[in-house]
Amino acid sequence: MPTVTISHTVTLPDPVKIARYLKAPELGPRVLFFSGGSALRDLSRELVRYTHNSVHLITPFDSGGSSAKLRATFNMLAVGDLRNRLMALADRTLHGNPQIYDLFAHRLPKDLPQDDLKARLDALVDGSDPLVGAVPDPMRKIIRSHLKFFRKAMEGTNFNLRGASIGNLILAGGFFNYNRQIDPVIYMFTMLVKARGTVRPIINKDLTLVSEMADGTLLAGQHLLTGKETGPITQPVKRVYLSKSQKDLRPVEVNVRRKVKELIRSAELVCYPMGSFYSSLLANLLPKGVGDAVSKAQCPKVFVPNPAGDPEQFGLGLGDSVRRLLEALRASCVKPRPTQSLLNFVLLDKGRGYQAPLALNQIEAMGIKVIEADLASTANAPYFDERAVIELLLSVA
Repeated sequence: MPTVTISHTVTLPDPVKIARYLKAPELGPRVLFFSGGSALRDLSRELVRYTHNSVHLITPFDSGGSSAKLRATFNMLAVGDLRNRLMALADRTLHGNPQIYDLFAHRLPKDLPQDDLKARLDALVDGSDPLVGAVPDPMRKIIRSHLKFFRKAMEGTNFNLRGASIGNLILAGGFFNYNRQIDPVIYMFTMLVKARGTVRPIINKDLTLVSEMADGTLLAGQHLLTGKETGPITQPVKRVYLSKSQKDLRPVEVNVRRKVKELIRSAELVCYPMGSFYSSLLANLLPKGVGDAVSKAQCPKVFVPNPAGDPEQFGLGLGDSVRRLLEALRASCVKPRPTQSLLNFVLLDKGRGYQAPLALNQIEAMGIKVIEADLASTANAPYFDERAVIELLLSVA
């Protein structure tokens, strides 16, 4: 079939487009986000009002909290961010979904003995715990079955249940049930909670995110870079890469999966969103082939940078962030790709401060258009207004 390229001018935000999407979100655009943790949780909840066809590629390298314990014990990818995004996209009006959300969000106490926590897990498995008892069938039976698989896998290990996320345990149980494949588990829960979008890990492998700092020091694990458990970094990041484990820090090359390439290539808008710059955004671009797939997507590509304050961007100005993003995309390409095929727009809040040097003239000299708009939230400062960001992005699509 013949194809043509059409250029046109749009109003930002475009009230006609937005009204159309709000009226029929099931026909909304395929907006793809390279995302990781919680920065897009609230945006994703709002996004389902506009489109049911968004795609969320999630980093599976989380090495902190409940996910860290699962990964250390079972040599598996992190499932916590996958769980968060599925629940953010779930149809809250569906019968039983509020109870499912409560169950998935619940964490076991941190101050109880392991034997008491095992007894609590057993109650969840047999259905006598009120949290799982509140979930209607058939979801209750599926959840209990997955928890039973996890309970069996836990036997003979030193897995500590203190503070464990029940949602993570459910997904882990499904992972073991499906021969250590996460996609069937995601698909099942997408159908059951009517998640209004597609969620996939960028790769289905147990790998470690390594950060090489300016002085050559290596930080093995996402948790050391984010600073949530160890305090913020005190020098700039030189580069990030993937390694086999937290002990073997030699770089490994991994290829993005064919099905993920297809999701990227079919996008109607590619968004590099706000969030932890290295551990959430750039980590998603490390597998080989991501940049090639982006370049082949015949759609706009938009970067929504963090305002000043992201601890991972120590010493990194706005212009530097744009250059680092392009470097990461090009590094994941098999062959050279022009800038215009990888990044077209940088969306800024005109009232917020960004870390200097801004280098706006240099950004535009690369053929990248800088768009300044009102993105700040008056009700939830200093964060962005999710609705404003969504409506601007969808107007570009």
